[in-house]
Amino acid sequence: MTETETIAYDVVVLGAGPVGENVADRTRAAGLSTAVVESELVGGECSYWACMPSKALLRPVIARADARRLPGLRQAVQGPLDAAAVLARRDEYTSHWHDDGQVRWLDGIGADLYRGHGRLAGPRTVTVTGGDGKAVTLTARHAVAVCTGTRAQLPGLPGLDEVRPWTSREATSAKEVPGRLIVVGGGVVATEMATVFQALGSRVTVLVRGKGLLSRMEPFAGELVADALGEAGAEIRTGTSVTSVTRENGTVVAVTDAGDRVEADEILFATGRAPRTDDIGLETVGLEPGSWLAVDDTLRVEGSDWLYACGDVNHRALLTHQGKYQARIAGDVIGARAAGVPLLETDPWGAHAATADHHAVPQVVFTDPEAAAVGLSLAEAERAGHRVRAVDVDLTSVAGAGLYGEGYRGRARMVVDLDEGILRGVTFVGPGVGELIHSASVAVAGQVPVERLWHAVPSYPTLSEVWLRLLEAYRG
Repeated sequence: MTETETIAYDVVVLGAGPVGENVADRTRAAGLSTAVVESELVGGECSYWACMPSKALLRPVIARADARRLPGLRQAVQGPLDAAAVLARRDEYTSHWHDDGQVRWLDGIGADLYRGHGRLAGPRTVTVTGGDGKAVTLTARHAVAVCTGTRAQLPGLPGLDEVRPWTSREATSAKEVPGRLIVVGGGVVATEMATVFQALGSRVTVLVRGKGLLSRMEPFAGELVADALGEAGAEIRTGTSVTSVTRENGTVVAVTDAGDRVEADEILFATGRAPRTDDIGLETVGLEPGSWLAVDDTLRVEGSDWLYACGDVNHRALLTHQGKYQARIAGDVIGARAAGVPLLETDPWGAHAATADHHAVPQVVFTDPEAAAVGLSLAEAERAGHRVRAVDVDLTSVAGAGLYGEGYRGRARMVVDLDEGILRGVTFVGPGVGELIHSASVAVAGQVPVERLWHAVPSYPTLSEVWLRLLEAYRG
């Protein structure tokens, strides 16, 4: 391979995380030659520094919490977690940060992998520079898909680099448990990592700029999670901003806007994400480097007939499963357009429209208790102009909750569109509710009439009976 070599493909995908993999899977299924470019590990953030390692860390924490709710088992699990064993199991789920298996998968679908830094070099053109400095130019007959994801966004505090703060990457790949940990932020990463490290033995202090945790969900979700974290021993300070951070003789010192000093061994900033688009050549196609990429519902970048953006980079829904959903649709769109299909199915909920991004995005926060939601919250539905009614029930009203464990606490809400007679959103909070959310996703995405849901009979005695309680409360 020479520095001037040019190779043509039907499709070029920038980024080999789950989103890029799914685009490639669908374009290959459509018979299109596909190149995938990756500068790090095939499998991306989710496989090595986000979804998989974080859930591997959380699972023993949640399993112990559930066991402690059961007489006959409670006394057997009173001791501390074996932190070394928990971290070792996490390592297994990240394949010890080796991507051989995922590379084999890409090879198995017939996609070609190019390792190196990929940059757009004009329309339908990508230059890949390998670690040895050699470059190859890839041209795309039909499409280039940007699937480069996001990186942690750190605040602009003076001297922060010298402090060596943790981001989500350092937290999920930590080799040991710090004695004291400051968590800055109140979202998903903050709450999940606070849950992990508190359970593994850290003394955790959570500093939240806003009024509470999980501000993008129904208010009761963050309240229940905050109560549980506090009972577990974590300290949560809301309405608190960090004004400076230093590391003194190995100890991190965070100063708040109230003038308080908080000391710890490590500090984790979970304060947002930024798109990985700053050095991918956007300027060569008239776009702003470092910007989010606005797309239509076929995932094509606005103003382009060849450039697509799937996953976090388009800022529609920063969730792995939603990015994969977008990728499946984009791959099918690219395949259909390449085949000359005269009319795509781009109406809402059509095969070529990412409609769920607007109306049915599901999410699970794997804290104790779990928080799970799909669709719009009550406040979001009202802001969107829908005439809605919120229906709330205590999850302890179902027999399955008591059987799940003593002291069960949880809550459920469905947001009913009074004009359409369908659900706009559903939220569950409580142990084990993550496995309930797909039923809610089906109801919201399927726009199932509330009156038809009355005929979807939940099995007794399961947590799913909360659906019956919600419908009974709605009927009155």
